[in-house]
Amino acid sequence: MNTIIPSSMLASVQVEGEALQVRSVPAPILEAGQVLVRVQAVGLNPLDTKIRAGKAAHAQHPLPAILGIDMAGVVVAVGCGVEGFAADDEVFGMTGGVGGVQGALAQFAVVDPALLAHRPKFLTAREAAALPLVFITAWEGLVDRARVAPGKTVLIHGGAGGIGHVAIQIAKAHGATVFATANATQRPYVESLGATFIDYQQESVEEYVARCTDGEGFDIIFDTVGGATLDNSFKAARRYHGHVVSALGWGTHSIAPLSFRGATYSGVFTLMPLLSGRDRAHHGEIMREASRLADAGQLHPRVDPNRFSLNTAEEAYQYVESGDTTGKVVVEIE
Repeated sequence: MNTIIPSSMLASVQVEGEALQVRSVPAPILEAGQVLVRVQAVGLNPLDTKIRAGKAAHAQHPLPAILGIDMAGVVVAVGCGVEGFAADDEVFGMTGGVGGVQGALAQFAVVDPALLAHRPKFLTAREAAALPLVFITAWEGLVDRARVAPGKTVLIHGGAGGIGHVAIQIAKAHGATVFATANATQRPYVESLGATFIDYQQESVEEYVARCTDGEGFDIIFDTVGGATLDNSFKAARRYHGHVVSALGWGTHSIAPLSFRGATYSGVFTLMPLLSGRDRAHHGEIMREASRLADAGQLHPRVDPNRFSLNTAEEAYQYVESGDTTGKVVVEIE
């Protein structure tokens, strides 16, 4: 089955060395095994800005390109062989914007249904679009790698951030006792999620390990910051049983502090299924878990109050780059 629905669309296009430009471009062609989605909202991540700037060597996207990794939208049509989705279904997922696959900053996108899940009933498209990359990253780290469970002590570095605020909620939903580092201004928000606040600017690693765990260390540490924070994570792991997970394990790090504690380490590379085409169904499974938690009232994405459209997507990227956001930035497609 080859169907073009419609023949053209508006998209925000990235051209080498230029600002994003809204253009009329050919609409994607629906093939067998694919889903055509009318995009409603696109969540932006710091990774999106790195891809646009050419600073993410692991996620190159040839230009000119339509960017945007995370999306929420409505199914327009399904190709032959697609099961589980039908026209008018509300969906969300991490679906493109890397490796030459069309991203979500357009009116329509053709998507691998393995990457999709039905949108939570109690979240708007804007809220749902804020979740895919951060939720998948947090789930892979805490559930797939670290096996979070009731009674575990979990430390989330960067608890008020995109990945961090979701990681707190996943850990709480699994019955863990959660601690989170943040700065003093972020304390009320971190505590509102049910985590014990740690002011990393005022306490040393040794001090908060002693205060929070009687010097034993944390069962699970999720690093969403990287750099020196990952090095500090190695010092805070529980002896023999501690596990450190990082979504930013770039650079060179000494694992001696971790080895001396008999603890272990895992890295998370969220884009692997999207880039390689392998294990994509697991991302769909994780997105279904996001829907389940959201509909159970256990997952609340934090969305920045500023509103952006396809015409102001350039400003949205600049806002993410500024570091002044208070929640995930979302572009709404008119």
